[in-house]
Amino acid sequence: MKGERHYILKVISFILPAHDEEAWIGRSVAAVGAAAAGLPYEVIVVDDASADATAGIARAAGARVLRVEHRHIAATRNAGARAALGEALFFVDADTLVNAAIVREALASIAAGAVGGGCVARFEGRLPLWFKIASPVTEATVRVSRYTGGCCLFCTRAAFEAVGGFDEAQFAAEDLVFIRALRRRGRFVILREPVVTSGRNLRAYSFWKIAGMLARLALRGPAGIRDRERLDWWYRPKREKVAKPSGREEV
Repeated sequence: MKGERHYILKVISFILPAHDEEAWIGRSVAAVGAAAAGLPYEVIVVDDASADATAGIARAAGARVLRVEHRHIAATRNAGARAALGEALFFVDADTLVNAAIVREALASIAAGAVGGGCVARFEGRLPLWFKIASPVTEATVRVSRYTGGCCLFCTRAAFEAVGGFDEAQFAAEDLVFIRALRRRGRFVILREPVVTSGRNLRAYSFWKIAGMLARLALRGPAGIRDRERLDWWYRPKREKVAKPSGREEV
C-alpha cells in the first residue's frame, strides 16, 4: 500500500458540480484550497448550464471550470472525473465546505485500503425544529449503515473506473447507487469528521413537503428517480435570496 499512497498523493482532484451556485461556489472553492493546503491538488467546477455568475466566481477563486449542458447530476459528476488528473477523487457539492481534517482522514483511509468513503452532513444556518429533533437519529443511522448523502464523497480513481462511475440512468439517489457499487469493490468508510453543507432546502420546504416528495419517490420505486421532470426538488430547487454588495437582493 505504500506505493499506492505515494501515487495517490501526486494529485488530489476535487470535483464540484454546480448549477446557478453563485451564492456558494466562491466559499466552496476557497474551503477546498484551505483544506488541501500543502498537498498537490486541483479543483474542477463542472458548471452545468448555469445562467448566473457561477463560472466567473469559480475561476476567480482558482478553480478550473468545465462547462457542460447536462442538467443531470450523475453525468455532471462523471464529466468532472473524466477531466480530472488525480488518483484520489473527491466529489463535493457546490454548497458544501470541506476542511483539512476531512481531506487528511480520507487520504489516510485510502492509504489503509479503503476504496472510498463519505461524511455525515451538518447543515449550516437556521434549521427547523423537526430536523433538529431528527438529526441525532439520522447521523447514527448514517454511521451504522455506512450509507450517506452525496455532498462529500471520495474514492480512488481505480474504484471509480471499476464501478463505471455514477449511474447515469439515475437522476437522483445516484450517490446511494454509487456507494453500493463501491461497497461491492471493497471497504467504504464514514469519516469521523462531519462536513458542513447548506441547510437551504430544509429552510425552503416544510416537513410535510419534504415527506410528501420522499413518499412519492418511494411509491414510484426505481422509476421515480429516472425521470427528471418528477424531481423538481433536485433540478428546480428554491434558491434563498442573497444580498449583493449594492444592497440589492437576487435569487
